[in-house]
Amino acid sequence: MIRLRAFRAINDNESCHKFVDGHMRVLKNFGITMITSANIDWFEDPNTYVIVAESTDDGRVLGGARVQVTDGTYPLPIEKAVNELDDSIHEVVKEAIPSGVAELCGLWNSREIAGMGIGSVFLTRTAVAIAPQLNIKSIYALCAAYTVQMAQKAGFRIATFLGNNGTFYYPKDDLIATAMILHDIHDLSTASPDERSEIEWLRASPNQVKTEDGRRGKFDIFYELSMNL
Repeated sequence: MIRLRAFRAINDNESCHKFVDGHMRVLKNFGITMITSANIDWFEDPNTYVIVAESTDDGRVLGGARVQVTDGTYPLPIEKAVNELDDSIHEVVKEAIPSGVAELCGLWNSREIAGMGIGSVFLTRTAVAIAPQLNIKSIYALCAAYTVQMAQKAGFRIATFLGNNGTFYYPKDDLIATAMILHDIHDLSTASPDERSEIEWLRASPNQVKTEDGRRGKFDIFYELSMNL
């Protein structure tokens, strides 16, 4: 069984290390060695929250994502990523801080669970589901081409006010990333009906075992999403 567990980064240093080790292995497989979301400064950031996909058998971390909230102390990864191409990102984020703003970043999954939808569907859904616990209103994400559609289903929209109508060459000159934003985490009217229903279900019952249907068939996920903040 896969467990999707959410926690504050400063409360579980060991799992943070497992997260980064797995993420870096995946990035190296794609020939990517420099990426802003792969640093470890966030280990000590009380405003960073981590979701890990881990094996309930042996505790191995098989995938994960971060939701990094900013109060202006630590820049969001998207700010560092697109700064040279569009430095207006800093002012845009600064204006959103009083209402609460975060970024969904560092999303990855291992080859072992590839094709199950963990790294695209379930981690994105889970990040949006835990957002009300974090006292935020909006979430940014910098998406690879293959995750844009899933982000849209979860309610994100392309941030056309950044870069070239929301797109940038990142993290390499031959890869295009799309800046996206979920403007209001409480108003899921931009999400697809099915996805909105799943998110609302997880918000209502953050700790549960649920049988999910992925591309490799049905499997159980143990959701452990209540952080008691």
